[in-house]
Amino acid sequence: MMVRNRQYGSKFAVAVAVGMLPLMSFAAGELDVKIGLTGPLTGSQAAIGKDHENGVKLALDRLNAQGITVGGKKLRFELLSEDDAADPRTGMTVAQRLIDANVKAVLGPYNSGVAIPTSKLLNDAGIVMTTVASNPRVTMNGYPYIFRIGASDTQLGTRMGTFAALKLKAKTFAVIDDRTAYGQGVADEFIKAARENGIQLVAREFTNDKATDFSAILTKIKASKPDGIFYGGYYSQGGPLRRQMKMLGLKGYLLGGDAICNEELAKLGGDTVDGNVYCPQGGPVLEQTAEGKQFVTDYKRRYGIEPLTYAASFFDGMNIIAKAMQKANSVDPKQYRAALAALNQPGVAGTYQFDEKRDLKNSPITVYTFKSGQPVAISESK
Repeated sequence: MMVRNRQYGSKFAVAVAVGMLPLMSFAAGELDVKIGLTGPLTGSQAAIGKDHENGVKLALDRLNAQGITVGGKKLRFELLSEDDAADPRTGMTVAQRLIDANVKAVLGPYNSGVAIPTSKLLNDAGIVMTTVASNPRVTMNGYPYIFRIGASDTQLGTRMGTFAALKLKAKTFAVIDDRTAYGQGVADEFIKAARENGIQLVAREFTNDKATDFSAILTKIKASKPDGIFYGGYYSQGGPLRRQMKMLGLKGYLLGGDAICNEELAKLGGDTVDGNVYCPQGGPVLEQTAEGKQFVTDYKRRYGIEPLTYAASFFDGMNIIAKAMQKANSVDPKQYRAALAALNQPGVAGTYQFDEKRDLKNSPITVYTFKSGQPVAISESK
């Protein structure tokens, strides 16, 4: 069961008003704390990267307005955003840039292929990293400074495999993945769970995260007449894939991981993204909780758009970092890291309590379908 923070709404109104004051208005006794963010701020995944940045900015407004103190000084948080372009090599470059800037924490990366190498770099530098990257390898090494604040591929892929068998009553499925660490990871977990629940895998095909034409793969799959296709990859390919499924007469289901679970999928796939498309998201349905509704309202007021999959998680990530700093009475990651690991803190997107690998102990998963271009929740795992 999710525990809620009922104080979110009242605090945020103050944050918006105060967070925009000129820098010169802050007292001399303040301590500037640099926070890094790395994600795909340009390119085909830019919408999701900006969504994460927006979530962090909302948290910083609130925290700066509250004027929390550590070591007798009022903290003022400053965000340094870096575009990793969803590319591992670029991700390493920008992570080093954040290290050199003396950030006290990094939120992101989003992509598992970026997060896996970056995790070692940041851990070796002694900087806390909080990420929603879902490949199990992100936390497999047990790096003490690396925390996952979303569900893992094991949880997401397994959920969709059992959903396909038990809810959709599917007998056969084809699987396509984009060969990224995320896409392969979530596809492998789907296959494992689907097979354990009696689904026959009739095809396993591969593409890449820049592809736009899936006709050859889909034509090959069509001959096996599967009940559905599971796609391990991102919305930027998932939308065109669904559109081309319909063009070729593949009328079955399209399932995927959390990376296709947002309205951007429907923008790219049009009306082919319908009630036969299913995807998971970690955490509860925001619109079903008071603080979730408030978060959505405040996000839309600030940015004029709906939040996507993980804006609330990035908002929470910044807040739990600040909470750990308070508990440790230090902004030094070497001091507050242990406090973060021991935290049991409610947030907008869930309750943050970590296991020995610093994965979330409790990450319920909600399954969504699509209606009128928007993801609509249909069920939640307990």
